[in-house]
Amino acid sequence: MDYRIYPPDGMLEATVDLPASKSIALREIALSWLSGDISAAAALTDGNSDAATLYAALESLSAGNSDIDVRDCGAAMRFVTALAAATPGCKVTLGGTERLNRRPVGSLVDSLRRLGADISYLGSDGFPPLAIRGQRLGGGSVSIDATGSSQYTSALMLATPLMSNPLEITLTGTVQSAPYIVMTAGLLRRRGVEAEVEPTRVTVANSPVNAIAPEVEPDWSAATFWYEIAALSAGWVTISGLREHSLQGDRGVAPLFERLGVLTEYTDDGAELSATPDIFSYLDADLTDMPDSAPALAVTAALAGLPFRLSGVGVLRTKESDRLEAIATELAKIGVLTETENYDTILVWDGRRRPIVALPEFDTYGDHRMAMALAPVSIFIPGIVVKDVEVVGKSYPGYWEALEAAGFRLVDPALPIEQPEEE
Repeated sequence: MDYRIYPPDGMLEATVDLPASKSIALREIALSWLSGDISAAAALTDGNSDAATLYAALESLSAGNSDIDVRDCGAAMRFVTALAAATPGCKVTLGGTERLNRRPVGSLVDSLRRLGADISYLGSDGFPPLAIRGQRLGGGSVSIDATGSSQYTSALMLATPLMSNPLEITLTGTVQSAPYIVMTAGLLRRRGVEAEVEPTRVTVANSPVNAIAPEVEPDWSAATFWYEIAALSAGWVTISGLREHSLQGDRGVAPLFERLGVLTEYTDDGAELSATPDIFSYLDADLTDMPDSAPALAVTAALAGLPFRLSGVGVLRTKESDRLEAIATELAKIGVLTETENYDTILVWDGRRRPIVALPEFDTYGDHRMAMALAPVSIFIPGIVVKDVEVVGKSYPGYWEALEAAGFRLVDPALPIEQPEEE
């Protein structure tokens, strides 16, 4: 399904309820499974396809199923790989969609093998699908290349309670999305498992995981797109329940969007976003800790006419889409010509433009974050089309309904394009 999108009439003022944090929900599902009570996390699957995928995969693992499909969920692929490898008697084939089977897992598999895991590649080395024969791993010490994804490290941490000894993990390379490693440690500690994180070392005890009720915050990653809307509309957005002091790395978007003209005031009820005319003349941001914010930041800065340099984004090549290529291709449709530097780890716009020759129709590449980042372009260019809008179901299935509640109009692209009324 595609939508043609028109912005609200008049000044935007909206109150938004976000979905639960996907990153916390996925870890709570894994921890509930480790505690022996995965059903305690069943509610976390509501309206979140990634959470539902991981939940179903772990239920299948418990049931002894030999073939597990994690569809397009990279976190499920990595977490289940480690958990299955550390579960004695487990024999599974683990894979997913064509795109997921092109996302690397070699660093994780190499580390698990050094701990004694029996894992074989069924296709290309370094990529799913995998054949896993689970056994009790010894723990001890292991190194992992943390450049590709923090989920490799989190997967090892989550599997440690199944090992016969504590685990010390040495992180090599540039640690990507480090706050998510800290998040995993915090959630382990909440369930009685000692876990400590240092800049290049993580230690986790092999203690049993306590069965307690999961606690999940509103999703800061989803909040990013409402910061984008607040910036582009110069309106007011209240985000219910959003916390300043959060386990989520994407909380760092608040000070970045302040450079783009959005102030954040935290209250007992959440966060209130309001516009200010004070914006920077150039956006230079290191997104190593929060690369998922890149699409919203790039679109916002481009529409505001703000040249930018977004570093630490090389990992976006292996997300649900090649997000660096997707951002460049879609921004070109609004005349913004970006480029990458330093081996595709930096996304740059120096202000170069070309004329727009057609009303943009945006592709979403099967990527939820691309769809949500592109929809607010309608504030500047009413009548844009966003294709395959159902992709938002991966993390924020209520996104389109929330846009409508805020005053946006979503119509069938086959209908005639609305013309602005003459004054």
